[in-house]
Amino acid sequence: MHCFFVTDLHGKTDRYQKLFSLILNEKPDAVFIGGDLFPHNHNKTNEFNFKDTDDFIDDIIVSGFRDLKKQLANQYPEVFIILGNDDPKIEEQRIIDAESEGIWHYMHNKRYKWKDYEIYGYANIPPSPFLLKDWELYDVSRFVDPGCIHPTEGKRTIIENIDIEYATIQKDLEILCHGFLPDKSIFLFHSPPYQTNLDRAALDGKTFDHVPLDVNVGSIAMRRFIEEKQPLLTMHGHIHESSEITGFWSDKIGNTVLFSAAYNKPELAVVKFNPEDLGRAERIII
Repeated sequence: MHCFFVTDLHGKTDRYQKLFSLILNEKPDAVFIGGDLFPHNHNKTNEFNFKDTDDFIDDIIVSGFRDLKKQLANQYPEVFIILGNDDPKIEEQRIIDAESEGIWHYMHNKRYKWKDYEIYGYANIPPSPFLLKDWELYDVSRFVDPGCIHPTEGKRTIIENIDIEYATIQKDLEILCHGFLPDKSIFLFHSPPYQTNLDRAALDGKTFDHVPLDVNVGSIAMRRFIEEKQPLLTMHGHIHESSEITGFWSDKIGNTVLFSAAYNKPELAVVKFNPEDLGRAERIII
């Protein structure tokens, strides 16, 4: 099987065009898209230009995949998609609505049976310094790293139907993954797990109120989950600079293979892999 993984396209039209061309030329079996998909249309005070985001979703993302589906017909891949912390959640419904056209499976907090595998998606990240909190939850407790803003503060573009003060990534994963089969499970996350090659931020020597900042910014809950449950594969994004700092875009926790397709330069990073032979995975830059 031939699969692609991309993430953190951040509304860059050329990245989408490169992805569409690659899909058209290579006809993969599946494409995994890991969030932070829309243009950054909010300023420092988080005032949003939703019209521009709406247009980008309709005219570039949905239209692009719709055209691919027409061109590829029965060779069109299964597409699995989540959003990321930079994507206003008020736009989530547009992605859900497009699912009815058969162009993708929207995967946040869901599971989907694909061939011999079970695909899981989860978009939330631990508390960050950013004000937009649509996709942030406490990680394993209400502790927040120095310099980060509590999920109960900041700004949300929708009213949540959960109690943000008590919700955690750890609890979500316990519910999502109840009864799963580790060696046949593939996870699409936005956040990387804590203390891996994939969560290394450029925070060396930086402090907040004279407290040194942790250079690893991934999810402790995700790391514990992977250590304990040992799924086949987990895919991550969010920390663009990590592979540049560590020199690695992949890692392992026990038997679980981890990939990141986040990239800190203008090009598009694509991880190509076969779930039956993960050791031969490669990352290309186009």
